[in-house]
Amino acid sequence: MNLFPRALGALLAVVLFAGTAWAQSAAPVSERDKVGYMAGLDAGRGVGLGLQDLDQAAFVRGMENAMANGAPLVPENEARAVLRVLMASIGARAAGKPPVAVDRVKAGLVVGADVGRQVAGLRGEFDMPMFLRGLHDGADASIAPAMDAAELARIRAAVAARVTAQAASARQDAHAAALEREQAFLVENRKQAGVFATPSGLQYKVLQQGSGMRPRPGQQVRVHYVGSLLDGTTFDSSIARGAPATFSLDQVIPGWSEGLGLMPVGAKYRFWIPSGLGYGPEGSPPRIPPDATLVFDVELLGVE
Repeated sequence: MNLFPRALGALLAVVLFAGTAWAQSAAPVSERDKVGYMAGLDAGRGVGLGLQDLDQAAFVRGMENAMANGAPLVPENEARAVLRVLMASIGARAAGKPPVAVDRVKAGLVVGADVGRQVAGLRGEFDMPMFLRGLHDGADASIAPAMDAAELARIRAAVAARVTAQAASARQDAHAAALEREQAFLVENRKQAGVFATPSGLQYKVLQQGSGMRPRPGQQVRVHYVGSLLDGTTFDSSIARGAPATFSLDQVIPGWSEGLGLMPVGAKYRFWIPSGLGYGPEGSPPRIPPDATLVFDVELLGVE
């Protein structure tokens, strides 16, 4: 939940309370300091000067909890209510009216969590005091940044490159681990009675034999099916929808095209489709995760 989109920046322009530790850190010197200051500066520009209604300790707690991927400290429905009150208070100040009473602790937790989620990719790359210094400076347009524009641009580019490389490495590691788990499953599954495998790696079992024609590439088929993940989670079912599905063999994933080509009309098969014959490393969000091995119970009702 992005609580402070850029479009709200002007509405959040109120006076930041003084005399706190938001800006007590020294100027950035080391690369680590500069990363923290840059991240804080950018976050401060997004939040604006709405920190006046926040408890600083709660803000830091909410931010660190979100960066560690902790469970929300304020339930989402309650967070939205806190945000509405906070925005009303900010709007009142902007109009020169008395502010609305805000639960400063909960507001700090909510805003801190939102900021923490935005900078979670930088976890471990900066220290909180320097981040708070940048947050303070970014939230107050009258303060000149402690780093010049060229140096800020250099730090942003370096951080973006590191985050991109780390994300790519993490995806590659997750992909390799998923394929290893899949292969181990398929090796064991192939040992079950009645399970066959094709050269492509598709595995199948005949649940009910048929006697009709087998579909050929490009033909339309009419089927009932239930699709699930290896953990048993059903992600799609024509039976649940109450109507068979009709499609061409060239409109579906390779595992389906190959598997249906094995079936005579009237048959019911179970397919175990390796991710490479399914949706691959990208998956099909939100129902099918990356590198998912798919299980389908398919009944071929007709060929058109």
